[in-house]
Amino acid sequence: MPQLDPTPWLMISTISWATLLTFMPPKVMTHVFPNDPLPPLAKELKPKSWTW
Repeated sequence: MPQLDPTPWLMISTISWATLLTFMPPKVMTHVFPNDPLPPLAKELKPKSWTW
């Protein structure tokens, strides 16, 4: 039975998985975190004194 002979399909499967695991995580991570996860710096608001 040719399906049980691992020579042709094992190398193709290994190369496919290696390619997938090498190139896909950076592409997926750009969609998961499109912006910097750091919060913006908060500005201190100084209350204006009343002039009356």
